[in-house]
Amino acid sequence: MRLKHVALTSLILLAPAPALAAKYIMYVGSYTAGTSKGIYAWRFDSKDGSLSSLGLMAETPQPAHVWIAPNGKTLYAVNWETVGGVSAYHIDAKTGALTFLNKTSAHGAQPNQVVVDPSGRIAVTVNYTSGSLAAYKLEPDGKLGEAFYVNQHTGKPLSPKQPGPKQHGIQFSKDNKFMFIADLGLDRVYSYHFDATAPSITPADPPYVNTHAGAGPRRIQMSPDGKFLYVDHETDSEVGVYAIDGGKLTEIQVLPTVPEDAKAKNTTAELVISADGRNLYVGNRGHDSVAVFAIDKKTGMLTSKENVPSGGRTPRNLRIDPTGNWFFAANENGGNVTEFKIDRASGHITPTGVTVPINTPGGMVFLKVK
Repeated sequence: MRLKHVALTSLILLAPAPALAAKYIMYVGSYTAGTSKGIYAWRFDSKDGSLSSLGLMAETPQPAHVWIAPNGKTLYAVNWETVGGVSAYHIDAKTGALTFLNKTSAHGAQPNQVVVDPSGRIAVTVNYTSGSLAAYKLEPDGKLGEAFYVNQHTGKPLSPKQPGPKQHGIQFSKDNKFMFIADLGLDRVYSYHFDATAPSITPADPPYVNTHAGAGPRRIQMSPDGKFLYVDHETDSEVGVYAIDGGKLTEIQVLPTVPEDAKAKNTTAELVISADGRNLYVGNRGHDSVAVFAIDKKTGMLTSKENVPSGGRTPRNLRIDPTGNWFFAANENGGNVTEFKIDRASGHITPTGVTVPINTPGGMVFLKVK
């Protein structure tokens, strides 16, 4: 019999998954205004979908988003506070234990995402409340160096609905020569020239592309071939598609993420793309669903397929496991992380009936363990 809800120390066994299975640790950040205290973790077996709790791995304030360096040795977390910070932790490769390395200023208020570039040399964070970004050179031991680049976005909002600069999403190009930043409050997606070796970051020409007024671009994902950029529009519950030409972006499509007859007030949150580039998923907060889209890999265009209940209230963060067989939704106001099985042919996600409790969960990330 499959359990619907488990304690943090329980082990849940699910139906076997296809090949490429391995053992992982799933780290989940959280918002700590309630009962959560920091970064939690579960052992995850991608063969059968089992999860078993490792408990609290690092006590730290408001680790809303987490990221692991490409070499798997360091975990980075934002501290989503008024005087924002970014923290670094060494990862024990066998146990997944986190050892605090250092914490540095986010150079802004309420940082909401930290991302390490593909080379593993640079970490970048964006600040929501202040609308600024900061980039750090990473030390050989994984510690965060002082910021070598800080940029404050400025400008007048396109819509009275928007509050002004509110940076929210980061994406590096596949060749690591460009960096894209979503600014929710200015309805812009920015492009930057990026050099991890120098290191240097400089605005591209043109420096940004506008979405339509009031869209609220939030998070960014790139197609596996690097030809298309996908941006969810938080305010208007949409997803936009952009063709990429170096650092230049051209909008080619915008689609809604909720049905026309949806009655609940809704905002979008996270979006993720399957590793094979065939499907895209967007979290809807209010409608409390995951919107599923098929991707035409040649044109980049989307086709809406379905909305699947997220298994809890306010799905703020989404993640696909490294094998591509399992899907997770972190339901911030539902107090849980729910698991789904992915049909890799159709992209459909089916709830497994498994949910693990965590108060106000944030970002999720997986680490392969030995």
